[in-house]
Amino acid sequence: MGDTTRHRPATPSPAERARSIAKRGGRAALLPSGEASTRIAPLLHHVHPDGTATVLLADEHPLISAAWQAPRGEITAVLELADPTPVRMREPVRGLLWLTGWVRLLDGAEARAEVLSVAEQRPDPRLLDAGHGASVLHLESVSLVLADAESTSSVDPAEFRAADPDPFCLQEDTWLRHLELSHRDVVGLLARHLPESLRGGHIRPLGLDRYGLRLRVESADGDHDVRLAFSRPVSTTEHLGAELRRLVGCPFLAQQRTA
Repeated sequence: MGDTTRHRPATPSPAERARSIAKRGGRAALLPSGEASTRIAPLLHHVHPDGTATVLLADEHPLISAAWQAPRGEITAVLELADPTPVRMREPVRGLLWLTGWVRLLDGAEARAEVLSVAEQRPDPRLLDAGHGASVLHLESVSLVLADAESTSSVDPAEFRAADPDPFCLQEDTWLRHLELSHRDVVGLLARHLPESLRGGHIRPLGLDRYGLRLRVESADGDHDVRLAFSRPVSTTEHLGAELRRLVGCPFLAQQRTA
């Protein structure tokens, strides 16, 4: 008998997806250990390619004094990054990344070096507040967990460091918003290749990576995420355009997931 196992299309690895969420930035919340109800919105956050993170908080924030008083000047905390959907949806988050580790308050030369390391990767005027009303915290991650439409996965810090973010991760939201607002006809051409049971739902662009295009179908019985796979992984906008045209001209349903 032939192999009846359903073929699963290639997708970015959990480490790649985690790196993409980290590079996009998203919305952040700092959750100190033992304070489950406390969610702190940083003035600024940045996750470095090595999996560590920099957080800026106002000098008067209670967590700053708690860090000063903590043994060794460290407290345990989780930095949560929420990856918002590119267009407004009833479920507005498409992925979550949690970095758990030790948070340490930096001062003097250490704080300046940390701010400069962020500025080299992500110039931001809010960095000028460091030392002028804002304190600098450094998170040393010991574990990372990713949850998105593909899977929920633990990501080894070494795998995170070794992975690259998706080449289109900083452009995909702009492209998908343009698709939603200006090219509903293209979305319609893709939608006709969905299973019959999903064609009556509201088709929305959800994600784009080097392996394919993701759609979300919002229907009366819930949200359903669909991946349309490219014929090969792409790394340039030229190849990406060719694959998108191929999907529109002869799209196929690569994978259906039910949220």
